[in-house]
Amino acid sequence: SAAMASHFRSYIWDPVLIVSQIVLMQCVYYSFLGLWLAGVDGLVQNRRSLDQIFSYEVLGFSTPQGRLSMMAFILNSLTCALGLWFFIRRGKQCLDFTVTVHFFHLIGCWIYNSHLPAALSWWLVNIACMALMAVIGEYLCMRTELRAIPVNSGPKSSL
Repeated sequence: SAAMASHFRSYIWDPVLIVSQIVLMQCVYYSFLGLWLAGVDGLVQNRRSLDQIFSYEVLGFSTPQGRLSMMAFILNSLTCALGLWFFIRRGKQCLDFTVTVHFFHLIGCWIYNSHLPAALSWWLVNIACMALMAVIGEYLCMRTELRAIPVNSGPKSSL
């Protein structure tokens, strides 16, 4: 049974692993958000700006640029779900890492704008992205975890 136990990650508290996974997921979040925004900007010949990532006013339903930025954030939650699947690999931890990534994004936005977000569209987009990232990441991780569990097809022993 020692061989089977080696397939599962130990539950030992490992702060270095956790901090490195947080940093890695934050890098995945901003790298892919930058790529999605660059792709969207390329479609409409818009100039690139940090405002697109951190400004509250950019995300909105009223302007085409606002809707395209929202689309980039939604697509980013899908690539971040893949990041959870590749780097976190535990369904139970997907929500924790999703909330952590978005919490640090909120802090970054707060510092950038020097006030908390008042725009309802900003909150709606980020809550929707958190839900998508957590649910899809958890789904992918759970499928992988379930595939790793061997199903005994041998004869049943009576108790």
